[in-house]
Amino acid sequence: MHATASRRSLMILSFTLVVVMLGFGLVIPIFPFFVENLGAGGRELGLLVATSALLEFVFAPVWGGISDRVGRKPVLMIGVLGYGLSSLLFGLSTQLWMLFASRALSGILSSATLVTSLAYVGDTTAEEDRGKGMGYLGAAMALGVILGPGLGGWLAGDSLSRPFFIAAALSMVALLLIFLLLPESLPLENRRPGGAKIDTVNFRELWQALSSPIGVLLLMVALFSFALTNFEAVFGLYALQKFNYGPEQVGTILMVIAVVSTVGKAVLTGPTTKRWGEPAVIKASLLAGSAGFCALLLADTYATILLATAFFILSKTLLRPAALALISKRATVGQGTAMGLSNSFISLGRIAGPIWAGFAFDANANYPYLSGSGFMFIGFLLALILISPRQAEPPVESVETAVQ
Repeated sequence: MHATASRRSLMILSFTLVVVMLGFGLVIPIFPFFVENLGAGGRELGLLVATSALLEFVFAPVWGGISDRVGRKPVLMIGVLGYGLSSLLFGLSTQLWMLFASRALSGILSSATLVTSLAYVGDTTAEEDRGKGMGYLGAAMALGVILGPGLGGWLAGDSLSRPFFIAAALSMVALLLIFLLLPESLPLENRRPGGAKIDTVNFRELWQALSSPIGVLLLMVALFSFALTNFEAVFGLYALQKFNYGPEQVGTILMVIAVVSTVGKAVLTGPTTKRWGEPAVIKASLLAGSAGFCALLLADTYATILLATAFFILSKTLLRPAALALISKRATVGQGTAMGLSNSFISLGRIAGPIWAGFAFDANANYPYLSGSGFMFIGFLLALILISPRQAEPPVESVETAVQ
């Protein structure tokens, strides 16, 4: 793909992920008040956040496999349209079951967006530049996830529903950009046969994938996702209970650190992975993330909360794009299938993390962050032992056999 066209495509994908990931960011300051108004609590909040993750876990490999057959562009369009519809339904919700229905729709359809965007980058970048490309998408995702709470908190002052209506409108803009300007990245000759078996989640296959060349990396993204959702899922409740912060203050805290995460991913990912390699970046990020959770627990003023949260976000800034880039390099299957597997393991963490965080928070507000620190440190120890700087020769029983 021509360099100018490649940059334009990357910009469109980045904008799309900003819009889609806003949905995950919006829930942080607004969900506690939404569920409180409907008579629910921390456990319901955790289950609500986990609902879309569960369905992403089920459907992400399906969409990844479909994109390997029919191309990336149509699957991207389905994902963005699904996100817009789910945002509209959420904004119109007046009962708890409607919130769960909107999150379910988001999990089923919008899960197509992330996995296909990552596969698109795998199609269109050289191996040595893939970490940089993943970093740009990671920056877009961070901007959406962390910008979402800021916008959500500010816009929800008069109406909790307004932010979701705006997100639905933005998704339509992204859909038009994809339809009009984004070229297809997967040539016909590189697509999988149409009659091949549809990819679905199978726990036995996922277990086998853990013993494949990318198995340790899949475990890393699952552990990281579990730990991170301990932060995201209950941060609004944590700030409300410990400091009596409302959605505006929670949103402001997360809005400030959006710059830290976005600039870190866009500026640091490429140079650091090229200089030290993805394995070293993964190990350092896991260790720093564990320390970041402890810093959050020690913060007790608005200023120190800002600093501690910024440090935590900075500590995890490089981890996800570095892991995804290494998965992309070491995969022995199609890029769509590899990204579908990685997204499934990320979703496993996002299923368990919010549920654990909700129950743990009801027992003690500090438990989600203590456990997050512990899991990040376990991930660091595992990475130290199991992730080698260079790729070993693939075993005979590779991930290719695990997904067929």
